[in-house]
Amino acid sequence: MCCTIISRSYDVHLQVKKEPLTMEPNGPVSSPQDGVAGPRWSVGSGSGLHYGSFVNSLSSLTPNAVENPAISPRRAHIAIAVLCYINLLNYMERYTIAGVLSNIQAFFDISDSTAGLLQTVFICSFLLLAPLFGYLGDRYNRKYIMIGGLSVWLLTSAGSSFVSSSQFWLLVVLRALVGIGEASYSTVAPTIIGDLFTGGKRSIMICIFYVFIPVGSGLGYIAGAGSAALTGDWHWALRITPIMGVVGLILMIFLCPNPPRGAAETRGEGVTGHSSYKEDVKYLLKNALWWTNDVMASLKSYVLSSLGVTALAFLTGALAFWLPTFLSRAHVTQGLRPPCIQEPCDSTDSYIFGAVTVATGILGGSLGTFLSRQFRDKMPNADPLICAVGMLGSVPCLFITIFVASASIPATYVFIFFGELLLSLNWAVLADILLYVVIPTRRATAEALQISVGHLLGDAGSPYLLGVISDAIRTSKPDTYDWSFHSLKYSLLVCPFVGIVGGVFFLITAFYITEDRKAVQQLLGGKVTTQTVCN
Repeated sequence: MCCTIISRSYDVHLQVKKEPLTMEPNGPVSSPQDGVAGPRWSVGSGSGLHYGSFVNSLSSLTPNAVENPAISPRRAHIAIAVLCYINLLNYMERYTIAGVLSNIQAFFDISDSTAGLLQTVFICSFLLLAPLFGYLGDRYNRKYIMIGGLSVWLLTSAGSSFVSSSQFWLLVVLRALVGIGEASYSTVAPTIIGDLFTGGKRSIMICIFYVFIPVGSGLGYIAGAGSAALTGDWHWALRITPIMGVVGLILMIFLCPNPPRGAAETRGEGVTGHSSYKEDVKYLLKNALWWTNDVMASLKSYVLSSLGVTALAFLTGALAFWLPTFLSRAHVTQGLRPPCIQEPCDSTDSYIFGAVTVATGILGGSLGTFLSRQFRDKMPNADPLICAVGMLGSVPCLFITIFVASASIPATYVFIFFGELLLSLNWAVLADILLYVVIPTRRATAEALQISVGHLLGDAGSPYLLGVISDAIRTSKPDTYDWSFHSLKYSLLVCPFVGIVGGVFFLITAFYITEDRKAVQQLLGGKVTTQTVCN
């Protein structure tokens, strides 16, 4: 017998099947816990709710479900620790290159624009493959997908450390393959966390997971520079994370479960999907083009805040990649250290910049969340205003950083700290904005579009673009070490102007967000009519 429950307000069809579980014909692979007989929650292809993101789970429909977890609490917490450790390594590896960029440029004798390609190819491959792994993660064993992706990451990252000076092209190719490996993990890991916990505890675990982004980024500079300094060879900077990653791979194999999809909300039973790839593509295209009336209610705030996110990604991506090199050249210009003709180069700036990144990431994210909670009830449009203050407030700090670097390194670091702190106010607040201006059944698609556009038009190209501008300026005069510093300085001036543009987008968002939020609340607050049809 099959009972179909139809919820009019969410357009969700949930089927509770009282029959033994079988493998779905169109491809989903059951997790180890799926072998237990019992009722099964199923989301059909016609449903408005598509599982695959922690922000688009069934928690919006069953927030007070009684927990009968498929995974024990102790095992779930161990799994979180493993996932956080690998996420830390993920972002460490991503910014290790920036920590030893001066060494790499000296070793390969490459220009700024060519060096910028290393980050651009990584981000591009990451973006192109993330949707594929998202599709696979909704249908097949997620643990195996992460193990396969992590293995590719370890092999390609370690292999890139053995590239010779005549094989820069191979380093570029291997960096692209590293992006493929990281895409598999970054796409799938949050959904596993979503299936291990519910409610407030899930929010805490997700917050802990994402705190390791700034921590890992900062440690990437420090670990890369430290490895190069200790060994006298920058190649070891690319070996430290693969070595640590082997430990993470072993821990994942033995300690990380593959819980049934939706287990946290369905008392351990899980959710199965019946949609084909063609149906998923139609669904994504439909939402990407905003053809539904319910999403149109929040179009203005979503689009404007997404443009602000894109500006923020452009800004932070360019600064994260180039600032350590810029500071190193500033030391040379002031006569504080000799120019780096051959590696190993002085990596002091990578140490300090990494520590600043860790501190400002944690402090800024926490402060942004605190300010949002303090002012949101008093000012309904407080969130975009906080983001605007963060972006626009960072602009003078960036201007001062760029121009004071040739005179005072300590003062430069002070303004870098305040600039990064102000930028870090935005991340947690922006995630919250998306959640309350988009209805629950469209949040996953909205989040995917925002991430894709933000990276594609933001940090995927900004490191390369600044390198191209720097090279173009440098060719206008005879090449000297002092002029290489000033050419990079002038290219960095793009960042404050992008910050102004992003701040303006957030200010405009503040005019519409109250209305758009109310529209979504009205859609969700409508009368829910339920029909039960038994066959």
